[in-house]
Amino acid sequence: MLKKTILIVDDEPKTREGLKKTLESWSEGKYEIISADSAETAIPILRQKKVSILLTDISMPEISGIEMLKLLKEEGKNLVVIIISAYSEFDYAREALQLGVLNYLLKPLTKRKLIEAVEHALNEQAKREREGKLQKVVDEKLAEIKGTDTEEETPITRAIAFVDQHLEEPFTLKDVAQFVHLNPSYFSALFKEQVNMTFSEYVTRMRLQKAKKLLLFTNLSVSEIAEKVGYSTSKYFIKLFKEYDGQTPSQYRKSTNVNEIEMLKD
Repeated sequence: MLKKTILIVDDEPKTREGLKKTLESWSEGKYEIISADSAETAIPILRQKKVSILLTDISMPEISGIEMLKLLKEEGKNLVVIIISAYSEFDYAREALQLGVLNYLLKPLTKRKLIEAVEHALNEQAKREREGKLQKVVDEKLAEIKGTDTEEETPITRAIAFVDQHLEEPFTLKDVAQFVHLNPSYFSALFKEQVNMTFSEYVTRMRLQKAKKLLLFTNLSVSEIAEKVGYSTSKYFIKLFKEYDGQTPSQYRKSTNVNEIEMLKD
């Protein structure tokens, strides 16, 4: 399992080493604690390595901590950041908050405050990754439909509820039309008009969305998952999955780091 990395950036050797030593003792080898003596040294590390938590000083020669954060933000880096500074000025704190900094700690810093801040930051980082992975599962077209749900019961809302509750079972458009007491042809046209996709596409997208959750959060095999989402053969399931997602179920599962999956289960 890959260790999460915590990067400390401070140009003062004594402070930098003190922070590193404290976090190494606290982490007991569970996290990789690395350090950099300047923003210039830290930026390449942050570009090349996945860093979970960044602790940085503000006042550093050449490139300040704030300037480094601005640059990283421009590059699309969504880091969980803790600033450790000797400066308590409001302008510094305000700018830091605008850049999405999670915490602003003042030197001198007690070991207890440092560890509490890092633990809080790790929880925040886990939350962001969880949200990112869950977003990966969500089908945007389905999300649009669910976002427009109303409490009013209609033949189509009843049909959608039926599909959602019976994804594991084999059923046809004719079966669902019969369930909502409509002619199959009329039901098909009405479904497309109200849902903005065919009945067949809706069922497929729902089954594949459920399959993605099972791929990420269980150890079930691809063939077992195919059965769990209503497909009698894994070959057809894999074909559909690749058609809609551009990769096979196994590739989709591997694209999510094992460490991240374990975190999501917690």
